[in-house]
Amino acid sequence: MVRVSRRAGFTGSALVRWLASLGDLDVPESKQVFADRLSQWLAWTDAIALSAALDGSPAPAPAASGVAKTSINADEAECARVRAALTSAIVRDNALGADKARAISHATDRSVSADITPDTTRDFTPHRRRYVARQQAMEASIGPLRARLRTALAGRSPAMARLAAMDAVMEQLLGPREHHLLATVPTLLEKQFDRLARAEPAAHSDTPAMDATSEWLSAFAHDVQGVLIAELDIRMQPVEGLLAALRSTSTSSP
Repeated sequence: MVRVSRRAGFTGSALVRWLASLGDLDVPESKQVFADRLSQWLAWTDAIALSAALDGSPAPAPAASGVAKTSINADEAECARVRAALTSAIVRDNALGADKARAISHATDRSVSADITPDTTRDFTPHRRRYVARQQAMEASIGPLRARLRTALAGRSPAMARLAAMDAVMEQLLGPREHHLLATVPTLLEKQFDRLARAEPAAHSDTPAMDATSEWLSAFAHDVQGVLIAELDIRMQPVEGLLAALRSTSTSSP
């Protein structure tokens, strides 16, 4: 199957690179540094909230070394469990898409059931529903995990307490913008879905229609899995940052 190659020299997160690689999707590369973009996202009242977090009152005394090490082990295990569970669900969804593609490939004109006819395979609705379900699962799992790590971090030292408070404020300020931006990803995928649906049958005029449909559906399922894994990485970055801070306090404990 002929695919458009990834844009040479395009930088950015894995999610942006994945979206940029999907055909002619318009995902412009920003030339601004992060600080400049952040200043556009936050109002002056948000700066007050961040300042208050940085100037917060001292935290409780740090936990004893043995307690800290036990806690970091449990936190690392929970982070690994959440990531593994979310990744498994994404892969499972991709397998369902691949199974549907194989069913189409093995079907004959007389045996094709109503749910896998060429007409119904042009409907993006089931794919959107599955993608949104995975996004909701990420939010439901990662949010509490992030809060748990902040609580653990706040008990280590005054400096770590301020870091935890700043993360809470950043989540509150940037969370809605992140939600809005990530909510546009299914729309971008729908454009790719429609492009493949229109192009593949014409590109394989010597291939049975159902086989051609199976081929592009399988390729699209692969794209969706790649985008979801990349989105999971984006959503887990604050968690990984908090976990790294916890590791540093555990290592420096006497």
